[in-house]
Amino acid sequence: MIKAAANSNVAVLGASTNEERYSFMAVRMLKEYGHKPIPVHPAGHVVDGITAVKGLDGIADSIDTLTIYVNPKISSGEYDNILKLKPRRVVFNPGAENGELAEKLKTAGFEVVEACTLVMLRTEQF
Repeated sequence: MIKAAANSNVAVLGASTNEERYSFMAVRMLKEYGHKPIPVHPAGHVVDGITAVKGLDGIADSIDTLTIYVNPKISSGEYDNILKLKPRRVVFNPGAENGELAEKLKTAGFEVVEACTLVMLRTEQF
């Protein structure tokens, strides 16, 4: 597994405004660890001071990592957008695992990880 460089762009699919949700904590912790989180949520709400983009197709920057916090029904519908986004790595967080999508992404050449972004950051594996 290749670690993300500091200051890398990280899309957080399913970012929440609820500070108790792991997707909110991921946005905050990514900032603390020197990355640039890009919250993604259809409501376009503000997550820890950052206005979310409404969809993966709304991201203009290059993305190192896409970290997923949505259920398989939602993430499966994002396959084409993920291909266009071309992240180096896709992280499926606990509860967001999607074996079918993970296999499709691996076949397309993406690094796919099933892990907790928060734990990865704290243990210097991100």
